[in-house]
Amino acid sequence: MNRFLIPVFLLSIYPLFSQTSLFENQQQFTRQDTLRGTITPERDWWDLTYYHLDITVDPDTKSIKGKNTIHYRVLKKHTVLQVDLQSPLKIEKILQDGKELKVNSEGNAHFVTLDKKQKKNKINSIEVYYSGKPREAVNAPWDGGISWKKDIRGNHFIASSCQGLGASVWWPNKDHMYDEVDSMLVSVTVPKKLVNVSNGRLRKVEERDINTKTYHWFVQNPINNYGVNINIGDYVHFGEQYKGEKGILDMDYYVLRDNLDLAKEQFKDAPKTIKAFEHWFGPYPFYEDSYKLVEAPYLGMEHQSSVTYGNKYVNGYLGNDLSGTGWGLKFDFIIVHESGHEWFANNITNKDIADMWIHESFTAYSEGLFLDYHYGKEAGAAYIVGTRKSIQNDSPIIGNYNVNHEGSSDMYFKGANMLHTLRQLVEDDNAWKALLRGLNKEFYHQTVTTKQIENYISKETKIDLTAFFNQYLRDTRIPTLEYDLDENGLKYRYTNIVNDFDMPVIIKINGKDQWIQPKATWQVLNIKADEINVNPNFYINTTSL
Repeated sequence: MNRFLIPVFLLSIYPLFSQTSLFENQQQFTRQDTLRGTITPERDWWDLTYYHLDITVDPDTKSIKGKNTIHYRVLKKHTVLQVDLQSPLKIEKILQDGKELKVNSEGNAHFVTLDKKQKKNKINSIEVYYSGKPREAVNAPWDGGISWKKDIRGNHFIASSCQGLGASVWWPNKDHMYDEVDSMLVSVTVPKKLVNVSNGRLRKVEERDINTKTYHWFVQNPINNYGVNINIGDYVHFGEQYKGEKGILDMDYYVLRDNLDLAKEQFKDAPKTIKAFEHWFGPYPFYEDSYKLVEAPYLGMEHQSSVTYGNKYVNGYLGNDLSGTGWGLKFDFIIVHESGHEWFANNITNKDIADMWIHESFTAYSEGLFLDYHYGKEAGAAYIVGTRKSIQNDSPIIGNYNVNHEGSSDMYFKGANMLHTLRQLVEDDNAWKALLRGLNKEFYHQTVTTKQIENYISKETKIDLTAFFNQYLRDTRIPTLEYDLDENGLKYRYTNIVNDFDMPVIIKINGKDQWIQPKATWQVLNIKADEINVNPNFYINTTSL
């Protein structure tokens, strides 16, 4: 999700960091932060296998009631299980094999004492019944929860959004990124004249009484909790079939009735996006669950196989070009960006939200790759370089671990420019494409750490990128190339760098491109020239003495 624009250029909401190589965060975290962000002993001993979320949504009272049946495999013996559900929602009861269990609650974390013996490798289940009025989204998707809106006809228009905040804001679950459920059934009962759209494929629609319908959506692939969604409205449907790398991909679109004609034109960007990203990243990761674009009462989010859309049916970001180059108006930002998350966020998912750059840096970079595929390499590069004007360098891209803390919003533009710089170091576009596709194959449907991604890229490029990633992910300073031209030649060095940073760059000197490898110490190139220019595709600063 594009969580950085308020509405177009961000204001810093992150704590200040001391100017050190690793920038230790001085922010104070609470016990609730730890319970939310840590793989606690009450989470560690069981592995999610299946959810059946079965709820009734009452738009008139803005309430939800129902249950989530949680199936899990026992990894080691334990007697207490942690389930997460955020206030003001309340757990009514938790059952195992029909017997009500004891629950001790500590804020949003609920510890369930199990009477049944938990045998290793055995698959068990509990039923978590809950009800209440979930937190209402104030400014979705940044300040998430449930959006209770109405369309121009006065019909209810409702959607969930909960990245960062956590899926437990509207349903009970194991609310930590490290453990994705293997498959899931989402059953949502709504007023009869409304439609619910969730993840995966629609199995059936039931009329349980004269006033309501229940929509059953099944997700065959592993899914992260925040990717699960509900979308309720007066939807109409159209779709198409895309001939992709793994065969036929069903592409379905759900939009408000009055926007059907607009959507039929604007959503032409959807198959164009799949085509570009299958080229760069490999096959769409969820053929079995289809691809959907669903209109929502907020800007949009990357819900797996159920991408939400609210970009007003205009190109750019709500009609704005984030790069200032003109290229940002060649595509619908939300369709491209949020669809890119199907590969980076939903296929490859961070284990800890501190590593959310894995989601956002690659996906922000994917916008340039979309342009690269459809309009050429120079267009894609110009777009990515153009977004640098919005980089703040306020705090590191990587956040604090084990406390549900994401890093700086620079993970978007700065992260994209870091990857664009890395492409220059690879020098071979076919090798670069192979690396991106390789990531999605190597970590297919997995949760990962930054270290895993760093190690994979270093291995595939055969470059020690330790200092490179320390510089751009863990430090706020931008490398500065200091240089001096005189009769003795070109004198140059790096400042504002971490230890061992010596990234080579291309300079244009006397009309010719030449690689140099600056370091912290001065070096001299014996050449006569009046001026030099650093290739703009490298994200560094320059200063002439």
